[in-house]
Amino acid sequence: MIEYELAHGDLTATRFAISPLNETVLSLRAVQNPARYPLHRAWLRTLPDLGDLPDLALLLSLLTRRGWSPDFLTPVPPDPTVTFADELARMAATPAEQVRADLARLPGIVLSEEPGVLLRRVATALDAYWAVAVEPSWPRMRMLLEADISYRSRVSSAAGLQAMLTGLSDRITFEPPVIRIAIPQAPARYVRTDGRGLALMPSLFALHTAAPVDPAGPPMIVYAARGVATLWERRPAVPPDALAAVLGTVRAGLLARLAEPASSTELALDLGVTTSAVNQHLRALRNVGLLESARSGRSVRYRRTALADQLLQHAGE
Repeated sequence: MIEYELAHGDLTATRFAISPLNETVLSLRAVQNPARYPLHRAWLRTLPDLGDLPDLALLLSLLTRRGWSPDFLTPVPPDPTVTFADELARMAATPAEQVRADLARLPGIVLSEEPGVLLRRVATALDAYWAVAVEPSWPRMRMLLEADISYRSRVSSAAGLQAMLTGLSDRITFEPPVIRIAIPQAPARYVRTDGRGLALMPSLFALHTAAPVDPAGPPMIVYAARGVATLWERRPAVPPDALAAVLGTVRAGLLARLAEPASSTELALDLGVTTSAVNQHLRALRNVGLLESARSGRSVRYRRTALADQLLQHAGE
């Protein structure tokens, strides 16, 4: 049992956080053991061959069978707008003594090289994995995480902090000022937050609740976000028959779907076709002025143009 005693000020300083780095690290568990993550099978099928990524085996070796990973891989985000690059830079700057201590707390993980060398390898590997596996779908992922936070905030406003906290998981109980998290096999500890607040982090890949391994680490609870089962559902928009007859069903469907920006990975999931096939259709539609594109990080997001809006309107009349 992990217990956090919230100081008076920490009751009001409890905050939500979204961490792209945390989601990236946790998503590796689905890559490592797909059978445990049936809700993410659709996402896993969109991934390219990861075998050529640098040090993927190293990343997977830092995940224990008990579901733990070194705390330095998942620092608490300092603010709601933190980017993956920001978090990766913070992780890469972890002091050597903390790296040693974090690894020493986890059974089966041995530090076989200097912490600085290990951090550089891990940062490079995570950056490469994020670019191909997570970043293309991050807007969709973040939208669901934000929806979870909005829901929890409404619960807190309507029913109070206790109802919100106990609603995060059936493993959480809250008897003010102590919040208790039942985590099997985790060493029992009692921590006073002493003005540090408490961060609540929804996750798409957390199967249960989690907390930092280090008792002295920042007070934080990672919990399973609501609605993950709907995350990768297909959301095909129905185009007008007249437009489908001219452009074909897939291209007309893409135009109907792209009232809001989306990446080719998201569109492939929505339409049930491969990413490479979607890219061919997107290029063809962009070449005739029906789509515009803009880079967002290392992914490209597409949206229909005013010309496409007019075409859809006339086709539907």
